[in-house]
Amino acid sequence: MCGIVGYTGPREAGPILIEGLGRLEYRGYDSAGIALVDHAGGMFVEKRAGKLTNLQTALVDRMPQAAIGLAHTRWATHGRPNDLHAHPHQDCTGDITVIHNGIIENFRELRDGLEERGHRLTSETDTEALAHLVEEAYQGDLAAAVRTTLQRVEGAYAIAVMHRHEPDRLVGARLNVPLVVGLADDEAFLASDVAAILAHTDRIVFLEEGDVADLRPWGVTITGVDGAPRDRETTVIDWSPEAAEKGGYETFMLKEIHEQPEALAQSIAGRLDRDDRILANELNGLEERLRAVTRVELVGCGTASYAAMAGAAALQAWTGLPARVTVGSEFRYSPPPLDERTLVIAVTQSGETADTIAPTRLARSSGCPIIAVTNTLGSAITREADAVLFLQAGPEIAVAASKTFVTQVTTLVVLAAAIAKIRGSMSEDAEREIGAALRALPAAAARAIEASEPGSADLARRYVNSRGFMFVGRGHGYPVALEGALKLKEVSYVHAEGYAAGELKHGPISLLDAECPLVAVATHSAVYDKLISNVMEGRARDARIIAVATEGDTAIERYADDVCFVPATHELLSGVLAIIPLQLFAYHAAVARGTDVDQPRNLAKSVTVE
Repeated sequence: MCGIVGYTGPREAGPILIEGLGRLEYRGYDSAGIALVDHAGGMFVEKRAGKLTNLQTALVDRMPQAAIGLAHTRWATHGRPNDLHAHPHQDCTGDITVIHNGIIENFRELRDGLEERGHRLTSETDTEALAHLVEEAYQGDLAAAVRTTLQRVEGAYAIAVMHRHEPDRLVGARLNVPLVVGLADDEAFLASDVAAILAHTDRIVFLEEGDVADLRPWGVTITGVDGAPRDRETTVIDWSPEAAEKGGYETFMLKEIHEQPEALAQSIAGRLDRDDRILANELNGLEERLRAVTRVELVGCGTASYAAMAGAAALQAWTGLPARVTVGSEFRYSPPPLDERTLVIAVTQSGETADTIAPTRLARSSGCPIIAVTNTLGSAITREADAVLFLQAGPEIAVAASKTFVTQVTTLVVLAAAIAKIRGSMSEDAEREIGAALRALPAAAARAIEASEPGSADLARRYVNSRGFMFVGRGHGYPVALEGALKLKEVSYVHAEGYAAGELKHGPISLLDAECPLVAVATHSAVYDKLISNVMEGRARDARIIAVATEGDTAIERYADDVCFVPATHELLSGVLAIIPLQLFAYHAAVARGTDVDQPRNLAKSVTVE
């Protein structure tokens, strides 16, 4: 959620900041603002509720010349989304400007104290308190004032601070919320996401918990809140700025659906040897702890939790260990018994999901071995884990996950096989079988897109006015049903629910009729015949049937009104292909309804608050 961009250097800051905000729109936001110290030393602040275009319109012919500035997109927590509550926020003097992602948990106590001491706060936000606290602490050194302020703050934050009397200096700090520093020749950047600044530099410093970064055009100094120096490596990012552009597609979501074969190829790269044997060098050094494990807990939210279900099935099948998926937001409040023999696998696209990081930290405090599966280098989850398997999917800009789901499933299957190898519970034949299926998966995904795309728009238009949709699956098709329903409601705002197909007769079947289609994940599986029986239950209630089936299944057309065929693959990987026509169906349903596909209402890409 929320986006931060900061710049100090020789160029005009305003256009750089506005461009950076544009690259962060995918995160979800409801207002935007900018602050600049102009060449005469004045502080210019402009902010507007709504889309970034509202801010850009307000800046026409008003943008001052400035070599330093901060900009922000806000997703409302404290205070309604309006001009007043938009960031940046200032202190009483107007000299200090602050932008902030996260939540200050003791903000009420801080605000009350400030008001008692004579400060006048004009908004309801937690962020404004930070500006006034920095004001109180300021004695000519902005970084020192920020460190003093943060010693009084409880909660989660990524902040960027600027003072008009230090016109080449930015100070940033993070705790439980992402913030990165970009370095280039004679200029420096702050951002909540690499995508915001990648057009200007590929040299990135990922700040870690408790870091305070003091930026000047010539470099950065990093300390802790206590002022002690901290060394951080500079990472060269190999993503090109063009990777975050639409590449000729009408939306990022459509582009990213079509990128799935390439994303799968990248995800599998380095995971197989020439003989289709599984490689997971990230687990080196963890072998003894993995052999001692007696059960597995997987944690994720939304799409990641459905991918985790596929991973749990693979782990259970190949290791014999009980493997369970728990939604991240529930894990801490009814935690399972946790000890050094409980493996915890945290699945999060951004690596910054608060509801996944918190249970991971709980597991760490209990001595559990922890493996993270994420797409984001340098993210918070990577510092909590004993081992990290990166999705290698490349940037995903659309809020609704597509290529990160398929690469999460794939990476978790690789991880399950690797753990089974370590524990000696997977035969060489089984390993080569899954290895060959993984190697064939990118080409199969390309065929699935090629087969599904031509008829998807027409299929969506024919069903888009339905009262609601019910998605069902069994076994490895159940997580696909859940994810397919999620995609449809995320982007089209049509009500959809996913169920285990055997649950239909236990209540949900009451909803089925001619106005509520049944979408069945009916790919080849050990429970195919039982799934067909459930489809017939829906058909008997006049529900129209949309099925996702395996190529060559000639019988399915007797039971379904419409069929989307996908190539055959290993049953444990079937969800990777089965989800593709459902993604396209959701996408075209959203287009038919005229919704904002890339930035659905009320949603954000990276959910960094609980």
